[in-house]
Amino acid sequence: MWRGCYSGGCDRAGAPQRPLRYEAMQLRDIMTSGVVTAGLEDDVLHVAQLMRDHGVGSVILCDPQGDPVAMVTDRDLAVRVMAESRPVSEPVRTHASRPLITGEPDMDLEEAAARMVQHRIRRLPVLGPRGLSGIVTLDDIAVRTGNLEVAQRMTHDVIEGALPEFFFHERG
Repeated sequence: MWRGCYSGGCDRAGAPQRPLRYEAMQLRDIMTSGVVTAGLEDDVLHVAQLMRDHGVGSVILCDPQGDPVAMVTDRDLAVRVMAESRPVSEPVRTHASRPLITGEPDMDLEEAAARMVQHRIRRLPVLGPRGLSGIVTLDDIAVRTGNLEVAQRMTHDVIEGALPEFFFHERG
């Protein structure tokens, strides 16, 4: 469970785990600035092709004014489109993840990490004064901070929050 700053959470008994620390960084220091975007009315096939062509796992969806309003991930397409045998000609907006949870370029990495775990997301679009300026992923945190342990713990917390039954039932 998150405790304000990324303290590493608690173990199953509720005891705090050892803190994970890293030098102070802001999102602007680690974000990827090239963000792939599409319109809400673009069809699923077009968005899937954008992901393939750009080698990304997510596309930010923008309204007609160009403001980011949602995100669609490769998992969204697999689970909500392909697994349900939906037509790829459908508008992507019906399969997007909302609300769009974002950060700001001057946000501290610890605050961004807390937001990602709280909302159980692996990708955090970064909005600056002129709109969408980048995106931060759990992979970015691991690679650019050089702290694989932080990213692994965050990934565990994100997945555990999204799939608690996987972590808390008898597996055999």
